[in-house]
Amino acid sequence: MTQEIMQKKTSKVLYWSLVGGLVIVLNLFFNYSASLFFDEPVYDAYCPIDITNRSYTSKDQCLTVGGSWTENSYPYAPEEKVTAPAKLGTSESITGWCNPTYTCQKGFDASQKIYNRNIFIILIVLGVLSIVLGFVFAGLSAVSIGLSLGGVLSLIIGSMRYWSDMNDIVRVLVLAGALGVLIWLAVKKIRE
Repeated sequence: MTQEIMQKKTSKVLYWSLVGGLVIVLNLFFNYSASLFFDEPVYDAYCPIDITNRSYTSKDQCLTVGGSWTENSYPYAPEEKVTAPAKLGTSESITGWCNPTYTCQKGFDASQKIYNRNIFIILIVLGVLSIVLGFVFAGLSAVSIGLSLGGVLSLIIGSMRYWSDMNDIVRVLVLAGALGVLIWLAVKKIRE
C-alpha cells in the first residue's frame, strides 16, 4: 500500500514538474523569439556615456548637450555661494543643476514605448494561441494545462510590459478581450 502511495506522489510531482516546465519554457521561447524580430533600444545609443559622466556648471554647457538647466531655488549670500573648480586654481559659481539626459531620455523613452507595444502585441497573440491550443490538446492533460497556463502567463507578461504606456481605452479593451476569451473557453470546456 505504501508503494502505491509513493508512486502516486511521484507521479503527481512529475506531472506538475512537466506542466511547470512547459509554462516556463513556452514563455522563454515566446520572449526570445520576439527579440529576434525587434531590437530592444539601448540607453547608451540615445544618451552616450560621455554626456552623462561630465560635470556641467553653467546653463550654456548644459543646454549645448540637450540638457535641462534648473536654477537654484534658494538664494545664497555672496559668501555662501557654492563653487566648483573650473581650471587650475580658478573657480566659478554654480547657480543651478543640470540634467544632461533631458532630451536624449525623451528619445529613448519613445523608442522603448514602441518596443514594448510591439512585444505586447506578439505576447498577447501567442498567449491567446497557446490557450486555444491548450483546449485543442485537452486529451493530453499535462500538455493542455501547460499550454493554457503558459498562455495566461504570456498575457500577464505582455500586459505588464506595456501597461504603463497604454491609454485607458486600450487597457479596458485588453481586459475585456482577455475576459471574453477566458469566459468563452470556460463555457466551452464546461459543456464538453
